[in-house]
Amino acid sequence: MKISLNWIKQFVDFELPPIDELVERIGSQLGAVEETEDLGAKYQGVLVVKVVSCVEHPDSDHMHICKIDDGGKAMNVDRDKDGLVQVVCGAPNVREGLTVAWLPPGSTVPESYGKEPFVLGKRELRGVTSNGMLASPKELALGDSHEGILEIDKEVKPGSDFAPVYKLDDYIIDIENKMFTHRPDCFGVLGVAREVSGILAHSFTNPDWYQSNPTLPAKAVDLPLTVTNELPELVPRFTAITLQGITVGPSPSWLQVALAKVGQKSISNIVDLTNFYMLVTGQPLHAYDYDKVKALTGGEAAEITIRHPHTKEQITLLNGKTVEPRAEAIMIASGDHLLGIGGVMGGADTEVSSETKNIILEAATFDMYSIRRTSMAHGLFTDAVTRFNKGQSPLQNLAVLAKITGDIQKMAGGEIASELVDINQAPGRAWVHPPVPVAVQFINTRLGFNLSANDMQTLLENVNCSVAIEGESLVVTAPFWRTDIETREDVVEEVGRLYGFDKLPLELPRRSITPATKNEVLELKNQIRETLVGSGANEVLNYSFVHGDLLKKVGQNPEYAFQVSNALSPDLQYYRLSLTPSLLDKVHMNIKAGYDAFALFELGKTHYVGEMDELEPDIPNEDSHLGFVVAYSDKQKPAGAPYYFARNYLGQVIDMVDVTLMPLSEFDITKDEWGIQLTAPYEPGRSAAIVKDDQVWGVVGEFKAGVRRALKLPTFAAGFEVHLDIVRLKQQTYKALSKFPKVTQDITLKVSATVSYEALREFVHTVLVNAQPKQTDFRLTPIDIYQRPEDTEYKQMTFRLSIASYERTMTDSEVMKLLDAVAAAAKETFSAERV
Repeated sequence: MKISLNWIKQFVDFELPPIDELVERIGSQLGAVEETEDLGAKYQGVLVVKVVSCVEHPDSDHMHICKIDDGGKAMNVDRDKDGLVQVVCGAPNVREGLTVAWLPPGSTVPESYGKEPFVLGKRELRGVTSNGMLASPKELALGDSHEGILEIDKEVKPGSDFAPVYKLDDYIIDIENKMFTHRPDCFGVLGVAREVSGILAHSFTNPDWYQSNPTLPAKAVDLPLTVTNELPELVPRFTAITLQGITVGPSPSWLQVALAKVGQKSISNIVDLTNFYMLVTGQPLHAYDYDKVKALTGGEAAEITIRHPHTKEQITLLNGKTVEPRAEAIMIASGDHLLGIGGVMGGADTEVSSETKNIILEAATFDMYSIRRTSMAHGLFTDAVTRFNKGQSPLQNLAVLAKITGDIQKMAGGEIASELVDINQAPGRAWVHPPVPVAVQFINTRLGFNLSANDMQTLLENVNCSVAIEGESLVVTAPFWRTDIETREDVVEEVGRLYGFDKLPLELPRRSITPATKNEVLELKNQIRETLVGSGANEVLNYSFVHGDLLKKVGQNPEYAFQVSNALSPDLQYYRLSLTPSLLDKVHMNIKAGYDAFALFELGKTHYVGEMDELEPDIPNEDSHLGFVVAYSDKQKPAGAPYYFARNYLGQVIDMVDVTLMPLSEFDITKDEWGIQLTAPYEPGRSAAIVKDDQVWGVVGEFKAGVRRALKLPTFAAGFEVHLDIVRLKQQTYKALSKFPKVTQDITLKVSATVSYEALREFVHTVLVNAQPKQTDFRLTPIDIYQRPEDTEYKQMTFRLSIASYERTMTDSEVMKLLDAVAAAAKETFSAERV
């Protein structure tokens, strides 16, 4: 948003600091400054002159030879005996006695400044010498008019610099719009001037006309106007009045220049004034041709209705674009005819033109969110939209309407011709938000300042807030144009900004050097990763969502999975019930890529539809799981059952003493819906439920043939999935190796077929622990389980004992005695026979 420095000066009663210092203060305490333009630099050398004589060019039907008086100011130009300078001008409005702007030889045309500069010189035009040129508004970068030269309508001494005449010795400060997203009052010069006063520690005084409820003079109702608001929630306030007998024409030069400085084009005196006061106050205004509205109404008075558009209704806007408004747009209408899109742009059918004699002036407030959606829907980005979509205060409408009404009467004539229309949804209020009580300590604590209540009161009252001190607290009432002071934190921000955040004490924050408490869950996950990765497995990270087909392929019921309403893709429809399907989905693609043997694991969340937690009934069931899959391609398949490979990895992350492995074929899991979904991919006859305290905590085993076919798994594939709450890694302890050689011997025991390998192994291990010599270390390794085809009552199990002493080399006879002790004990307990 562009702000004129001279414009700010009109509203403050103190001398502003140098431009560099002011811009720095604005940038640090108000809003980021994108650019500062020295406007006066454009007009270096441009002089005010008087046309003393003007005669027709002898060799042209439109050019004139002029003698101008520059007060002798210009240097190095040819003059006649009277000191006058000759200039040839082709403008139709040039004449004797006119005061104009002259660009002498050597000066740059302002319109070309900052582009490719066009420097003037002395030259002949059809045989007559012309020194420079008399400038039009377009050449002076003050408008688009190139039909005639600028006529200066002020008493100015010839030879004066042109820039000060219209206050063009100015700086334009371009402030980034997003900085004022929550400050609609700062989209007007008046608001910026007030903030500049505040940050420079000066009290700001509003113009006399800027008050919440001014009184408009009563007039006879010659041009009656009725307004119906069908959208009170979207249009909280709508004010309007009619004027009759106005004269539409060009704006005075001061108004054209004021608009041009900030990038606005001059259209007519009426339209220019609506734009001018929008730029002053941030309140957009609109003028309708009264007679055109009345004709569309078809009655004795003009009627306006605020409503949504009808189906297929269209409107041609001021920019020539015809649109079919979105169904929720705010429309200004008269009967069945649309007059404009409220808060966005007026319609062409009721545009103010040079023939207009009677007008309707509107100052309204529209819902910011509705305006934003309408603007985006139709690609309409106007100055009004820029302001309305920030949330203008409805309490300033009447002040702006009263001011522009008076100025139009002065500039364009006419008189008020109707009663004031003021449809207000919150009449009688003097503020947008109620007064905010806040403790002085609350403010100081959050800012790090040590300001007194009086200090804060002064800062806030400088920008026209009303502040009452009640003990150690303030009660802050924002003025009627402020929409952003609603909470205590808003007051904190206001005090900090006005005082200056650069004054915050430069103190390093105090931080404890006490080590942070370790997160047990994170530590456990890290240990699991280290353990499994150290055993050759690879961690993967899958999406928490899966396709419904994948759930069905592994035998899980999608009805127990939460469906995602805004899925990332069609392949990610459901929250997964377990981790195993995601891991199995990666097996075939890895084998196809040439990996013949691998193990994958994942730590992640699972969700399922089931009985909700009584303490948190609205929160879905969520568990943390560890999933694992080991697979070998058919050409690299090792000997043995896949179950035992997965069981071996499981033993590295779970203390098997704490749980029981029960065959799925023997375990009744039908009463546990979560257990059914978890174990669905596993083959009951070759898998086991991991049970603790009669509750299923996981599953380990091989996969069903149907699952293998559906996911193209190899024959050798197995895995496990467990709840993270039962994962308890064994503490690893270091034990030094013996420097003496170890002795290895095998023992084979023939036992009843009903004796499990686990029971016999634990028994043998216990006997060895109790019988081993002191200062020795041993390892018991399973070698074989064998059962003769013709002997179904017995089976043979072979174990290998490796033992070493830390003191000496052991002998075979010592080891044989240990195994004899094992055989004797096994015979007594299991009726085992040593083979």
